[in-house]
Amino acid sequence: MSTVSISKSPSVLVAPSEATVNGGDIILSSYDKMFGGRSVTVFFIFEYPIQDPIETIRRGLSQALVHYYPIAGRLAAGAAAGEFVIRCTGEGVSFVAASANCAIKDVREFCDSSLQEELAVLYADEGFSYSEPLMLMQVTVFYCGGFVIGVTLNHSVCDGIGMAQFMQAMGELARGLPSPSVIPVRSKDSFVLDLPPFSTNFVRFLGTLQPSPMEFLDITVPSSLINRIKRTYTMNYGQPCSVFEAVAAVLWRCRTRAIMSDPAAFAVLTFPANARKHAVARKGFYGNCVTAQLVTAT
Repeated sequence: MSTVSISKSPSVLVAPSEATVNGGDIILSSYDKMFGGRSVTVFFIFEYPIQDPIETIRRGLSQALVHYYPIAGRLAAGAAAGEFVIRCTGEGVSFVAASANCAIKDVREFCDSSLQEELAVLYADEGFSYSEPLMLMQVTVFYCGGFVIGVTLNHSVCDGIGMAQFMQAMGELARGLPSPSVIPVRSKDSFVLDLPPFSTNFVRFLGTLQPSPMEFLDITVPSSLINRIKRTYTMNYGQPCSVFEAVAAVLWRCRTRAIMSDPAAFAVLTFPANARKHAVARKGFYGNCVTAQLVTAT
């Protein structure tokens, strides 16, 4: 099917299903500040139908916001100059119900940018305003009964691990569990060590670079190759190699061979890394606690 038509209902605010604890303003940490003014959009694709997905997810979202009440708040200026806080107002997040004119299996390419814009609600190009929700959610139900949840989040609220934790809680509550399996924690004193200055400066530097067009590639790295790399690494260095490290090595080497001809030139690899262990973060912390890992080699 070449054309996917999405019909959207007007946006509504979904607030916490019950009164929340007013923990006061949450001062953004150095990890949070790195991503100020940025947003991230993630899609969760479910092929199999559930009973009334729109209402089920809306209810789970409302219940999850009781435990993750800062997400229902708004950004505000802090007491100090240049400081921002999350004000726990409980106003809620934006929620859009939508429907598609086809089955999920008829969608050939979910990476198509124009389709992604239809499957999610995005912030305006000019950036955030204090009055905007910190999360925008759209649930699109397809003709087959499958559905897609598009979540756009103000990145100052949490990182990828934090978003996954929130979505897990939403799913658990939607299924009828009395409380999330992981108790959420969100405050600046939820970790011991602050972000190293190098990481802060490096991430800010990346933000100044002129973005280049993204290439969405579906690449299969054979498990036989991954296992061979892991065995060789363990044999040579006496310690294990993760699947991520093996796959990153393959992609890094292939791309370098394709675009660089000087064997003495430095090839750079950078990727976000979970810093919770380094920062001694408390279990359940869902704020930003990620740093940029930089690796170079000839």
